Amino acid sequence: MSILKALFGPSRKEIWTQLSNEIGATYNDGGTWKNDEVRAKHKEWMIILDKYVVSSGKSSITYTRMRAPFINKDKFRFTIYRRSWFSDVGKWLGLVSDVEVDQEDFDSNYIIQGNDHYKLWKFFNNEHIRMLISHQPEIYITVNKANAHVFDNTYPDNVDCVTFMVVGVIKDINRLKLLFDLFAEILDHLCHIGTAYEDDPTLKNYYI
Repeated sequence: MSILKALFGPSRKEIWTQLSNEIGATYNDGGTWKNDEVRAKHKEWMIILDKYVVSSGKSSITYTRMRAPFINKDKFRFTIYRRSWFSDVGKWLGLVSDVEVDQEDFDSNYIIQGNDHYKLWKFFNNEHIRMLISHQPEIYITVNKANAHVFDNTYPDNVDCVTFMVVGVIKDINRLKLLFDLFAEILDHLCHIGTAYEDDPTLKNYYI
């Protein structure tokens, strides 16, 4: 065993390869220039795990990112993250919006934002989703346009993306498994509440 492995444990590549084998996903080695990815199919959707680096001047921040594009029927969008001292100050100053979804413990621990209060209530009424979210010590999930970057024109305008991002590289295999479970449940429930089509957004898009 190498000294580095003894000090820091298995590498991200080792953990993510093991994860792929255990959940029936595909691990893609990006080599020198591209990100490594774990790609897992759930019904007609593809859930993609990778790392994402944001550079700002002389420093950079590495995030663990998970994404799942889907065809959005009604443009319902939301964001959820854990409540903090900063978010509470932002609420007090009127800078941070927060929608309560009639789940007392959940409302007290998370900031929830969205463009349809009734659909937020329907979405977070799902006990399994709330439970899987609670298992993530850090969480930031948002639904927004799949083509979030100026030079990215991969998807039509009616394709949105469920995106999870947290600072650092997650190497806890059980946490990653729960995260894939959460995404599968989110996609299924978006269909259930009438927001998503159960179709592969990379194939012929009949809903434009």
